[in-house]
Amino acid sequence: MTVAPPAEAPRADPMACVRAALADPAPPSGDHDLTPGATGPAPTLRPAAVLLAILPGARGPEVLLTRRSARLRHHPGQIALPGGGQEAVDPSPEATALREAHEEIGLDPARVEVLGRLNPHATVTGFSVTPIVGRLRGPFRPVPDPSEVAEVFAVPLAHLTDPARYRLERRRWRGVWRRYYVVPWGPYYIWGATARILHGLARGGGGCG
Repeated sequence: MTVAPPAEAPRADPMACVRAALADPAPPSGDHDLTPGATGPAPTLRPAAVLLAILPGARGPEVLLTRRSARLRHHPGQIALPGGGQEAVDPSPEATALREAHEEIGLDPARVEVLGRLNPHATVTGFSVTPIVGRLRGPFRPVPDPSEVAEVFAVPLAHLTDPARYRLERRRWRGVWRRYYVVPWGPYYIWGATARILHGLARGGGGCG
């Protein structure tokens, strides 16, 4: 008798995961909350926003990420979502995220369909970062600002919405061992606040395993 191999479990639709995460976002997070005994966020945090931009790819939807310029004062060379601090000209976190994405990678705000926002993430550098989720209309060729962005690349959304792709690591920072999430992709080491925001996307709506 021939025994058929077990059927492979169907993978969750990554866009369904996004919709579930927006409908039922993961709780707010912070750089401090994975480290027992770590000091919490500052009493006053500067508002900021990042754009979690989803674009069509040859093998399914992808998310745009950047590698920050090595010349930057803060977080040089790290992997990030396009974004930055809210300015007086920005009426909302959505406006901040779209403006910053235009400045950093040349993304026309008119090309982005805003789908919603996730809960904010508090950073040790004093920002409350609101992730804005948007879908790009058609293909996009980035034009990075070399003073801020060294590289623009895309990661499959299915990779980032799979909680099994994430792991906890730690490093010593200002005399304290701090824990943080990482979600590697090829040669890219995605960690810290960026990985935590993406982990929130994977965990929203009850998780997308």
